[in-house]
Amino acid sequence: MRVVTTRAELAAVRREHDSAAELALVPTMGALHRGHRELVRRADPRRSTVYVSIFVNPLQFGPAEDFGRYPRNLDDDLAICADEGVDTVFAPATEEMYGAGTPGVTVAAGPLGERLEGTTRPGHFDGVLTVVAKLFHLVLPDVAYFGQKDAQQLAMVKAMVRDLSFPVEVVGVPTVRDDDGLALSSRNAYLDPAQRRQATSISRALNAGRAAGPHGAQAVHEAARRVLDAAPEVRVDYLALVDADTFGDVDAMTSRGLLLVAAWVGGTRLIDNVTLDLAAAGGATRHVLGGDVTAR
Repeated sequence: MRVVTTRAELAAVRREHDSAAELALVPTMGALHRGHRELVRRADPRRSTVYVSIFVNPLQFGPAEDFGRYPRNLDDDLAICADEGVDTVFAPATEEMYGAGTPGVTVAAGPLGERLEGTTRPGHFDGVLTVVAKLFHLVLPDVAYFGQKDAQQLAMVKAMVRDLSFPVEVVGVPTVRDDDGLALSSRNAYLDPAQRRQATSISRALNAGRAAGPHGAQAVHEAARRVLDAAPEVRVDYLALVDADTFGDVDAMTSRGLLLVAAWVGGTRLIDNVTLDLAAAGGATRHVLGGDVTAR
């Protein structure tokens, strides 16, 4: 496994790539876990040349967010990549990616980037898309793998690829969960044991909402909310039901929904989602994108 830290080194390695072989990219911010392992396995090092990027991207963090304390352990991350058969790891410094300061030209996420996560984290998706665009230009992958836990991010990356004609296939990989149902996340390391137990109410709420799908959108919303209301240490940022295919409003024609939760557990903000089958839901348009933005 090669580890490169500069764009020049990456370009040199990239020039050696056999153009007949598929090149797969798994973009990460490090603090790798079983969810990241699954992304690499979907890329399948036996059939593809697999690159993993490890870069904690400052552009996607707000001023009061956890950029400074985001978990970083490059040695552990490299050991996981080597164990999974990764060919090349690109682990640049911030200065290597952005020079001396914030770039003057960035990718604008558009209207979808201003909703849900974008409401709480203004500019977040501009930062995400900017770094993903740079990685796509530098690595030139044929296919890139992203986790479905970050559903809005996945939708935004697919939209960028479509709208800006990137020659990259974007593949979403199902969320990996621990035995207690909690979606794997690098930020789970912030939780103490009591907070972790409270955090499982997020996945339980999503499962309750999914089970209510045959009864329509309002039933989905109410079932999920009951579970969250029973967890006093969980402060809901948003609970929203959208069309899983368009990320738009659910309506009478929607059959496949996406139920999303963002919530604070202590000082840690977690996100999760599930897809679900919806009954005909006429009148359900009040459960729209970001339609239940609450705090308690």
